[in-house]
Amino acid sequence: MSAFHGVFPYLVSPVAPDGTVLEAELRRLVDHLIASGVHGLTPLGSTGEFAYLDAAQRRRIVEVVVDQAKGRVPVVAGVAATTTADAVRQAKAYAAIGADGILAILEAYFPLSEAAVVAYFTAIADATDRPVVLYTNPNFQRSDLTLPAIDALSRHPRIVGIKDASTNTGRLLSILNRTEGRMEVFAASAHIPLAVMMIGGKGWMAGPACAIPRESVRLYELCRAGKWDAALALQRALWRVNELFASHSLAACIKGALQIQGFAVGDPIAPQAPLSAEGRVAVEKALALAAEALAAAPSA
Repeated sequence: MSAFHGVFPYLVSPVAPDGTVLEAELRRLVDHLIASGVHGLTPLGSTGEFAYLDAAQRRRIVEVVVDQAKGRVPVVAGVAATTTADAVRQAKAYAAIGADGILAILEAYFPLSEAAVVAYFTAIADATDRPVVLYTNPNFQRSDLTLPAIDALSRHPRIVGIKDASTNTGRLLSILNRTEGRMEVFAASAHIPLAVMMIGGKGWMAGPACAIPRESVRLYELCRAGKWDAALALQRALWRVNELFASHSLAACIKGALQIQGFAVGDPIAPQAPLSAEGRVAVEKALALAAEALAAAPSA
């Protein structure tokens, strides 16, 4: 099993209007998140706008994050493609760069059979010696991972975890029961992390953690310490960020939150729209509420 646990923010991808990766700001964000106590970094997740980046941009983002992290925390890079061959190429490239793990995502235009889905993820896991975390989000994907498919994939020696963003926490219990300890479960931002930790989760990989890293780390620590009342109080305050994350464009919400905090990460990649003025006011209020809740929360 992997040693992945705790809070893994989905990094935004700072990109200029001409497509240039804003490397200095990305490095600054990496240092800020590590200083905030996060346990790992995940470039090229949904919040990282992987679907809007070309191959060169994706590669450069992974290179910058790995280089700036300098082994201080593990980097789990997102691999996403519509073809198995492309996914395998990405996995090999990111492993060669130095990524510590792979977050495997399936982009499908046409629906796929269960066997084809299993074959896709198996090929990614076979491509390198790095641990693989599966990512499934039926809200955005044409082909979901069924419980039998997850069961089959959990038997691969390098597939060590899953982030399920189905919004169905009960499904996570089914996954835990079905895989019998072969697979670690991570919460998504659409779930309540506290509830996932209570049923045996190892942490969460989520976009909001990029904007509220200290609050997310404290919540994780309180859960680990079994201080559930304090954790619930903090969770309820942080949930407002998750609500905004779900109601606005993923990248718009988190990039907007980071801009409010002084990070020049740019706007979402077109045709996505930046955070509206109304959304910015709502995010500012949510960030202030999160900061107040952190100040009031006990240490773990």
